[in-house]
Amino acid sequence: MRPVCLITGASAGIGAACALRAASDGYDVVVNYNSDHAGAEAVAQAATDAGARCLIVQADVADPDAITAMFDQIDSKFGHLDAVVNNAGIVGQTARITDLTHDRLRRLFDVNVIGAILVAKAAVERMEPAQQGVIINISSVSARLGSANMYIDYAATKGAIDTFTKGLADEVATSGIRVAGVAPGLIETDIHTKGGEPGRAARLGATAPMGRAGTAQEIANAVSWLMSGQASYVTGTILTVSGGR
Repeated sequence: MRPVCLITGASAGIGAACALRAASDGYDVVVNYNSDHAGAEAVAQAATDAGARCLIVQADVADPDAITAMFDQIDSKFGHLDAVVNNAGIVGQTARITDLTHDRLRRLFDVNVIGAILVAKAAVERMEPAQQGVIINISSVSARLGSANMYIDYAATKGAIDTFTKGLADEVATSGIRVAGVAPGLIETDIHTKGGEPGRAARLGATAPMGRAGTAQEIANAVSWLMSGQASYVTGTILTVSGGR
């Protein structure tokens, strides 16, 4: 029986790369998406071509009822869950503190923090009886750098994810569940376009010690290692993948 991995926000970018890497690593894959159905279909097809059974689930992780329905579908299709990549996340337009609104902050924290916590909660409820599982939370180096004058609200959500990762790891370690985070630096994905800065990764990537932006595949490789038996004594840590930034 193949293990099962859920990847949230898997229709593009880092999530898509993680889904395809999980399939190649021998997982059956749950491809979660919110609005990009065509992207999710393409990812699922590629994962199927790699030998995985796939389940595509539309769910906005900001909606608790949608999370519940998603896990009901996972239970029905597979009956078990072995790994989660908590990747779903959003960013607003680049802004200063004086431009932020309650609605923007509410949406960012609902998706990036509360949604991730509720997904992890549902995963733990399924993993604890089996006494095994891995949860990988996608963070960001912005949690450390702060993203002043650009995305301080996004950075704050990722700071919360780092703290949650450590706390959850300690809480479930004796249940056979490992929890870790990956903090990407500047990665070439569409999230920069969504934030109104389509050239941001290429422009700022040159300032990293390695002199370039990273790729979604490089993040997926780090996630793959953390999910593997090679990382069997790794929990509660955040792995920075940022070219030294």
